[in-house]
Amino acid sequence: MEAMMGGKKFLQKFRLYETRSKFYLIGRDRSRTLWRVLKIDRLESTELGIEEDPTSYTKNECQELLWRIHEGNRLTGGLKFVTKCYGIVGFVKFLGPYYMVLITRRRKVGTICGHEIYSIGKSEMIAVPSVIVWPNVAYSRDENRYKRLLCSVDLSKDFFFSYSYNIMSSLQKNITEKNTGQVVYETMFVWNEYLTRAIRNHLKNTSWTVALIHGFFKQSKLSLSGKDFWLTLIARRSRHFAGTRFLKRGVNEKGRVANDVESEQIVFEDTSDEIPHQITSVVQHRGSIPLVWFQETSRVNIKPDIILKPDVDYKATRLHFENLALRYGNPIIILNLIKTREKKPRESLLRAEFAKAIHCINKGLTDDKRLKFLHMDLSKLFRRKGTDVLALLTKVASDVLDLTEFLHCEITTSTKPEDASSGQGSVTKPCDDKSNDGPNICATKLVPLLLQKGVLRTNCIDCLDRTNVAQFAYGLAALGHQLHALGLTEAPKIELHAPLADDLMDFYERMGDTLAIQYGGSAAHNKIFCEQRGQWKAATQSQEFLRTLQRYYNNAYTDPEKQDAINLLLGHFQPHQGKPALWKLDSDQHYNIGRQGTLNEEIGRSFIKRSLSDGNILCENSVAVSNCNVGENNAELLPMQQLNDIREPSDSAPEISICEPNMYPSTNYGTMPGRHSMSEERQNYLKRLGYPELHSSNFLDLDLLSSSGNSCDEEIFERSLLINSPMDVISVESSTLYSDQGHHDEGRDDTDLSRSSSQLSDVRDYSDLFAQWVANGGMLCY
Repeated sequence: MEAMMGGKKFLQKFRLYETRSKFYLIGRDRSRTLWRVLKIDRLESTELGIEEDPTSYTKNECQELLWRIHEGNRLTGGLKFVTKCYGIVGFVKFLGPYYMVLITRRRKVGTICGHEIYSIGKSEMIAVPSVIVWPNVAYSRDENRYKRLLCSVDLSKDFFFSYSYNIMSSLQKNITEKNTGQVVYETMFVWNEYLTRAIRNHLKNTSWTVALIHGFFKQSKLSLSGKDFWLTLIARRSRHFAGTRFLKRGVNEKGRVANDVESEQIVFEDTSDEIPHQITSVVQHRGSIPLVWFQETSRVNIKPDIILKPDVDYKATRLHFENLALRYGNPIIILNLIKTREKKPRESLLRAEFAKAIHCINKGLTDDKRLKFLHMDLSKLFRRKGTDVLALLTKVASDVLDLTEFLHCEITTSTKPEDASSGQGSVTKPCDDKSNDGPNICATKLVPLLLQKGVLRTNCIDCLDRTNVAQFAYGLAALGHQLHALGLTEAPKIELHAPLADDLMDFYERMGDTLAIQYGGSAAHNKIFCEQRGQWKAATQSQEFLRTLQRYYNNAYTDPEKQDAINLLLGHFQPHQGKPALWKLDSDQHYNIGRQGTLNEEIGRSFIKRSLSDGNILCENSVAVSNCNVGENNAELLPMQQLNDIREPSDSAPEISICEPNMYPSTNYGTMPGRHSMSEERQNYLKRLGYPELHSSNFLDLDLLSSSGNSCDEEIFERSLLINSPMDVISVESSTLYSDQGHHDEGRDDTDLSRSSSQLSDVRDYSDLFAQWVANGGMLCY
């Protein structure tokens, strides 16, 4: 799979034939002008023997070749047709022979710049060796159990691929980088990287395999004022530290977080030739709270206690945010939605420790790289009468969008010779269309008018329910700007009660349900969405209760086997003869068993099963960007005014391996403008979109937010305050189990929004504080 390269013909349809000694996979392009042959040895019992015929055939030449093969093997049964397929998912070996996993049915689910996106309709696993080589493979109990376990990963649900487009990368990354071939398989969003590793390393190409992403994909044509446009929503789940809810929590020692999902919202106008004239994209991120924490699931406790382990100098948290900065650039804005006060502290413990971690990390960062931290207790806001939670989130999202901006490209189309090179920022329409059989190709060049810089990272406790609502709010704010940039609206705003907002809510509700089922075992809790639609409250409560029970049952009874299947698919566990089977181990030993073949004696099986993921963010000899004193890990937080006290970072930057580089060019977009200035480029861009002339102003001005005529909104923002007093901090002991240990609601809640109006600053003071937060980082509490 060579992504977006000029003149490249992609093999899209395949037919598998067999003789007693070989498999022959015949692949052709869409226009039936290119035919290739792949030979797979069936007489090799333990190794994978693959040979690619270097000859390119025509249809008649390929038929003649197959006839000759049939005649040459007539005495042993000849050449037999096995199945038609649409690509190789990969090869896998358990305790016996190799198996080949094929896509035998596909469904087209969308198109991006003329590149078709597919989901898997059906897949099939076929043993490679002939029965004469491995006659007893069907009688091995453990072998069959491994096969059933891998097949329990339903590839027909929520797996997507494209032959000609790097669906595993954002649009901005695709047009600003030239990653092709095997490199794209090694990114964090390709779930069959391990399964394809053997064939890719042997052939040194990716012509026969497809790269699968796991998550969510939905594309629909919508209409606004008689103008049609296409809306696409993509969610990409990371394969690093991947798993189910209670078995994967927090961050691992390599900086990988659980439930790491990149969401991309693409909008382009509807055209007759599938190549739009303009296209826009915006990316946001969700992921587990990047602290070392977990929960021991219980069949008698729906809400088990949280175990928070110390992380010296917040090393794992640092690695996570360094990786985010490399993937998306700066600024990184953290929207933390967990609770601030509970009768029995659970989420609030993580909230306090998360704030300490960000404060410690920010001390060693320059102004333009500081993490920007927003606290919003969404549960408390939802319970408060008169509070429009979605309206509040949308207004905050709109201001955050002014920081991150979004991708806006013009697309020019030209006909070029087939050997023309497609440079950076170019996308080639698949040249093997039936209408494109000549020597010329239809090349499209994307010219960025505006690039996204930085990313919004949202989390609640599970990154499922509340997170999805916040991501919808950010998506709605972005959609207004995207449609305005395309010239489809006069103003860059979509009202919450507009029909288009309902359409977008359906997108995000479906994405939320899909991701929640994958990670949590049930559809998402959508109380806020249901309230926005005016649904009957009693029916909503019944639905939420049933989903809670479903999630609890799956977490307690089915997730261990589901985690085993994921570990097998991703190669985190690799079976070996004479070693303990996967189902006999606690998952914490999977890494050593599968990779090194060692096992400590007398290892008991825990009901909770976790495993280590591969893929370091930093190399072994890498040096962290900055360090804090170890003693500060449990120190009291400084007052918020002192967050400006920062040190210069270390001159040594970390080396990055097996992770995405910054998808934004740092030369032009890496530095955030000053507090009271706006770049000339940004102003010129806004003028081109029809904005009035802008003067120097704060990036995020809450005066705009408070100018609404909605009294509820005014009350919300009058109560919102940047807290200037120290936060309550709970020290962390090694492997501390937080339960009833004397933590009560005594004392002042620093983020309590129910203060009297006499205690609060006026709107203008609040805006100045918000602008200071934008420029200098720190923390902001709603």
